[in-house]
Amino acid sequence: MKPLFHDLDDIQNRLLAWWGGPAPVREVWDPLTQLIYSIQSSRTKDAESHASLRTLRERFNGWPTGPNTWDEVRWEQLRDATIPEIEDALKLSTFPEKKAVQLKETLQRITERTGALSLAFLAKYRTDKIRRWIEELPGAGSKASAAVVNFSSLRRKAIAIDAHHQRIAIRLGVARASATPREVETALTALAPANWTAITMDDHHTLVKKLGQSLCTLRVAHCGKCPLRDICITGSSHTARTLEFPK
Repeated sequence: MKPLFHDLDDIQNRLLAWWGGPAPVREVWDPLTQLIYSIQSSRTKDAESHASLRTLRERFNGWPTGPNTWDEVRWEQLRDATIPEIEDALKLSTFPEKKAVQLKETLQRITERTGALSLAFLAKYRTDKIRRWIEELPGAGSKASAAVVNFSSLRRKAIAIDAHHQRIAIRLGVARASATPREVETALTALAPANWTAITMDDHHTLVKKLGQSLCTLRVAHCGKCPLRDICITGSSHTARTLEFPK
């Protein structure tokens, strides 16, 4: 299957016009804080994910050591907390009992492997090595590793593929229906213009996610209203229709 557009610039320009301006500026965190957020935010809405991170920070003193949000946060109190304490702090997240175990094990594993609870050393690694290192941690897959290298102060090139991005890429015809997030990212990265920066890729993630939350949802695709409909394999043949998908 071949997509109906040449590169991601077309999608980006259409979504920027539809959005009415640039994507919101991200609050950049240090890599460890971003990893913690990524693990606990899986399958959880943004509002609840941010609320859970605030609770973790308040209960376990997870605040930057310097004046900037990207200054390293000391998360030793979270690492040393009990599973029930962490689970209670994550009660707004989905599957808090599973994520509490993953977070504690991840922070313990980082400490064991490096001798300290810090990911600052990752800045000296190549991006592919950083991602492999992160994906060896409990609860961290390709989406989490992409988020850490792209969203955090590392600011490397990667496209974080959440459920919205994966669904839209498949409907656009960029990837097959059974494609994994890693496969979707590979396909999209191949379509990213060479001059795209890490921030451009971050903006792309945000814009596509917004589309998935508002128009191209899991159960319903409002193709007639979509700014991508004429370059979308699914939407182009249903220009004025709203598509409903089985549960």
